[in-house]
Amino acid sequence: MKCVQILDLNPLRTQVFVVEQLCAYQEVDDADLIAQHLQVLNEDQQLVSYLRIIPETDKTIVHIGRVVVDPRFRKHGYGRQLIVSGLQTIQRDMPQVTTVKIQAQAYLQTFYQSFGFKPVSEVYLDTGIPHLDMVLDL
Repeated sequence: MKCVQILDLNPLRTQVFVVEQLCAYQEVDDADLIAQHLQVLNEDQQLVSYLRIIPETDKTIVHIGRVVVDPRFRKHGYGRQLIVSGLQTIQRDMPQVTTVKIQAQAYLQTFYQSFGFKPVSEVYLDTGIPHLDMVLDL
């Protein structure tokens, strides 16, 4: 796990969030400038998964976003490894943080609940995809 330059991430994020999910929106945004970017590389040094940690104005809260696993590497545990590493990074580098927020795709609710996230909203559409807000208290 390491921090990466934003330019290294655009192809995977665009491949999944814009092309695969058929969503036309501003993929790279201002949050990229303040976020901590984490990635998982496989043994061949290929980028297989990514997330960003965005600090909120209230320094006790962060938002995890743009969680993505390359379609070729799904179902190999990279998503789980990524979330564990993201939560460890938050606890290590941001000890003041007590709350982690995520806008999860609804079909992944059980996955995020396995880490302790709890739903705090009803399911809603975001770019035509069912999502829900979830929170983890550290």
